[in-house]
Amino acid sequence: KVQCPFVTGVCGCCGPLRPRYKRLVDNIFPEDPKDGLVKSDMEKLTFYAVSAPEKLDRIGAYLAERLSRDVVRHRYGYVFIAMEALDQLLMACHSQSIKPFVESFLHMVAKLLESREPDLQVLGTNSFVKFANIEEDTPSYHRRYDFFVSQFSAMCHSTHEDPETRTKIRVAGIKGLQGVVRKTVNDELQAIIWEPQHMDKLIPSMLFNMQEAEDSDRLQAPTTNEKLHQRERDENPATLAESCFRELLGRAAYGNMNNAVRPVLVHLDNHHLWDPNEFAVSCFKIIMYSIQAQHSHHVIQQVLSHLDAHNKDTPRVRAGIVQVLLETVAIAAKGSIGPTVLEVFNTLLKHLRMSVDFELGDRRNSASSVSTNSRESEERIVQNAIIQTIGFFGGNLPDYQRAEVMMFIMGKVPVYGTPCHTLDTAQIGDLGTKRIQVMLLRSLIMVTSGYKAKTIASALPAPFLDPLFSISLMEDSELRQLVLEILHNLIDRHDNRAKLRGIRIIPDVSALKIKREKISKQDVSFMKKHGQQLYRHIYLGCKEEDNVHKNFELLFTALALITIELANEEVVIDLIRLAIALQDMALVNEENLSMFIRCGTMALVAAYLNFISQMIANPPFCQHVSKVIEMRNLEAPYLLPEHIFREKCTIPKSLDKENKSLFFLTNEISESLAGPSYSVDRLSVPYVPQVTDEDRLSRRKSIVDTISIQVDILSSHQPDKSQKTEEITFETLKKAIDTTGLEEQEKEKRRQVIEKFQKAPFEEIAAHCESKANLLHDRLAQIFELTIRPPPSPSGAVTVSAGHAQYQSVPVYEMKFPDLCVY
Repeated sequence: KVQCPFVTGVCGCCGPLRPRYKRLVDNIFPEDPKDGLVKSDMEKLTFYAVSAPEKLDRIGAYLAERLSRDVVRHRYGYVFIAMEALDQLLMACHSQSIKPFVESFLHMVAKLLESREPDLQVLGTNSFVKFANIEEDTPSYHRRYDFFVSQFSAMCHSTHEDPETRTKIRVAGIKGLQGVVRKTVNDELQAIIWEPQHMDKLIPSMLFNMQEAEDSDRLQAPTTNEKLHQRERDENPATLAESCFRELLGRAAYGNMNNAVRPVLVHLDNHHLWDPNEFAVSCFKIIMYSIQAQHSHHVIQQVLSHLDAHNKDTPRVRAGIVQVLLETVAIAAKGSIGPTVLEVFNTLLKHLRMSVDFELGDRRNSASSVSTNSRESEERIVQNAIIQTIGFFGGNLPDYQRAEVMMFIMGKVPVYGTPCHTLDTAQIGDLGTKRIQVMLLRSLIMVTSGYKAKTIASALPAPFLDPLFSISLMEDSELRQLVLEILHNLIDRHDNRAKLRGIRIIPDVSALKIKREKISKQDVSFMKKHGQQLYRHIYLGCKEEDNVHKNFELLFTALALITIELANEEVVIDLIRLAIALQDMALVNEENLSMFIRCGTMALVAAYLNFISQMIANPPFCQHVSKVIEMRNLEAPYLLPEHIFREKCTIPKSLDKENKSLFFLTNEISESLAGPSYSVDRLSVPYVPQVTDEDRLSRRKSIVDTISIQVDILSSHQPDKSQKTEEITFETLKKAIDTTGLEEQEKEKRRQVIEKFQKAPFEEIAAHCESKANLLHDRLAQIFELTIRPPPSPSGAVTVSAGHAQYQSVPVYEMKFPDLCVY
C-alpha cells in the first residue's frame, strides 16, 4: 500500500494545533506529581500570561478544569501543583484582565473547601489568604464572598476526631475569615460583609475559639526564639482568633459598630458566659481597646440595652452584665463619651431600684428562710456591682462632668417629707427607701473621691448642699456617716484626711505636716453664706441618740477639715463658739441625752479645741486646753476620746458641773485670743442654731402633715381682729389650771386642720393661704405707717390739704443755715 502523505500530515499535526496556553499549562505538570511543579515551564507560562493578559481567563478556566478532574480522581499531588501555579500567576499579574481569572481562582478555592480532606481545605485557605493580600486596582462590582464566610466559619467550629487535625482546620478557618475581612472592609462595594447575616457567623466563630483556649495557652510567656514564638502563635486558634477579632473591630465604621457588638452579646447569652463572666469581661476589654475612641458610646449603649432586656434574669447574670459595663465605662471614661453619661446613670439607678424591689419582694413572699437569704445575698451582689460601676464611672469623668453627675445622683436620693419624682418610694416602704438612700450615698462617695474643685462653692453648690444636709438630719446613724464622708471628699482638697483619721488628742499637730493654702476670696464668701449651715448641722449631728464612735470620729474630721481649708480669723471664732455650745449642750442636757452621747460630745470638743489651738499657734490658748485635758486625765478620763470610745469604758451616772477645771471656759479663751486679729467680743455671744423647716421635713414621712402643722402654728399665732381682751376672773384661772379639756380641744383642732389640708380642694387651700398672706401684709403696712415719718426738710414747709401732706419748696438763697454750716 502507498502511504498518503496528506493523511500522515494531518494526523501528526493534531498535537501542535492545540492552543498554546493549554500546551503551556500541560507542560507544568510532571509525569510524577512527587517531582513538583516544573519551574522552567512555569516561567514560560508566567511570561506568556504577562505578555498576553487577555489569555488569563482561558488559562484560569483550563486550570480549574484540570483541578476539578484531579479532585474527583483523588489525584491530590496534581491538585497541589495546580494551586501553586495559580498562586504564582496571581502574584505576577495585576492587569485589568485579572478579574475573570480571579473568578476561576475562587471557583477552584471553593472546590477545595467543599472537599472533606483537611489538607485540601488548608490548601484552599492558604491560596485564598494569598489572594486576599493582593491589592486590586479597581473594585469588583459583582464578586461576593458569602460562601467563603459560611465555609470558613464552619471550619472554625471543626469537631475532627484528631486534635492536631482539628486545630489545623480551625486555624485555617480563622485565617480564611481574616482574609475575607481584609479583602472586603477596604472595598466600598463590599460593605455587605457588615450585615447581620455575615456578622452572626464571623463573630461567634472567633469567640468560640477564644473561649476554647485555656489560660495557659493564651498567657504563654514569649520564647527566646522570636520566629518560634510567632509560629506557635500562628498555630494557636485562640491567639489567632483574638488577633482577627481585634482587626475586625478596628476596621468597624460608625454605622457598623452595632452589628459587630450584638453577636458578641448573643454568643455570651447562648453559652451562659455571664456567670462566671471572666470571658465576657475579657471580650469587652478587647472591644473597647480595639475600636476607635469616638465609637465607645455605641458599645456602652448596646450593653445598657442588653441589661434592660435581661432585667428579670437571675441576680448573678445581671451582676455579670453590670460588671462588664463597669469595665466598659472604665475604659470609655478616659475619653469623651458625650450624651451617654446620664443614660448610663439613669439605667443603673433604674436597675438598682429593681434589685431592691426583687430583694424585698422575695423577703415578703418567700416561705423558706434559706432561699430568701440566698436571694438577698445575690441581689446584694447586683447592688454592689451597680454602685461600684456608678462610682468608678463618675470618678473617672472630667471635673465639669463629675459635678453634673453629683447633682444628678443627689436628685435621685429620696428624702422624707419632700416629693421624690425620680425614684418612687411609695411601694418599697421605709426599709427599701433606706436601702436606696444608703446605696446612692455610697455611690456619691465614690464619685466625689479625689474630686478637687478650685473653689468650695463649685464643689458644694446650694442645690447639692441643701438636700445633702437634709439627709444629715435623718434619724439614722449610717446615713449621717455617709453624708459626712461625702463632705470630707469635697472639702479636703489637699489630702489631709488620712492624717486626721481617728478622734484623739493630737500631742503635736505640726508633726502631721498638714498641707494648706491661704483662704481664697471665693471660699471666704462661701463661708459667709453657708458657714452657719455647716455649723448647724454639726451641732445637731452631735445630739443624735444613735451616734456611735464612727459618728464622732467623722464629726471631728469634718471640723478639722473646715479649719484647714476654710477658716480665716472670723471662721475660727465661729468654730470656737460652736465647740463651746456643744460643751454647754452636754452639760445642761435639756434634751435628756444619754450619758454616752454627752461624754462623747465632750470628748469631741476636747479633741477639736486641742487641734484648733495648735493650728492657730496661740500659746495661751494651747496652755488652757492642755490644762483642761490634764485635769480630765486625772479626774474625768471619760471626757476624753481615748477613754470614752473604748469598748469597756466606765460611764458615769452624772457629770460634775461644779468643777470648772474640767471644762473649757469662754473667758479664758477670750483672754488668750485678745488682740487685733480676733474679734473676741463675739465669743461672749452663745451659739444657738436656728431651727428651720428642714428639721421637720427630714424627719417626717408626709409633706401634707408637715404643711398642716405649719399652718396650724401660724393660725394659732395670728389673733383675730374682732378678738377682745378677756377679763381675768376666778373661772378663767380655773379653766387655765384644768387642761384636760384644752388638750382634747387641741387634738380636735389639729385633726380638723390636717383633714382640711388632705381633703379640701386646691383652690380652697390657696384662697386660705392668700388671705393669711394678705392679713400679714396689711399688718406690716400699718406698722410702717406708724413708724416711718418723712424727715424734716429745710427746703420748705409742710401744708396739709385734702388730708395729704404737701411740701412747698423754698429757694436755696432764702434758706437759713446754721453758722457752722456756712463758710
